[in-house]
Amino acid sequence: MDLGQVVYIYSRLILGTFASFLAIMLWARTRDVAWMLVIIGAIAAYADTIYAVLSIFGIVSGSGLSLGAMPVMAIFLPILPTIFFIAAFSVMVTRKFRRR
Repeated sequence: MDLGQVVYIYSRLILGTFASFLAIMLWARTRDVAWMLVIIGAIAAYADTIYAVLSIFGIVSGSGLSLGAMPVMAIFLPILPTIFFIAAFSVMVTRKFRRR
């Protein structure tokens, strides 16, 4: 593993940890559905980072459920935050158009 990969892994882990920590702190203070979905998306993005790091180190293997040659977790985890962000933005757009 070269220096670039180490910096990449550490930066994703540190920034993801900080974002998840702030998201969890905000979770306790908000009751808004759109914000809750954004918070869940941020936590899901961190879960994807953790899974990617574990697979780089060989701790998690792709021997479980797979779709073709790709493990389902490797397909599902990267798109999960985007799904939550789409849901959050849809809630906000619906609110804005409903008020008019």
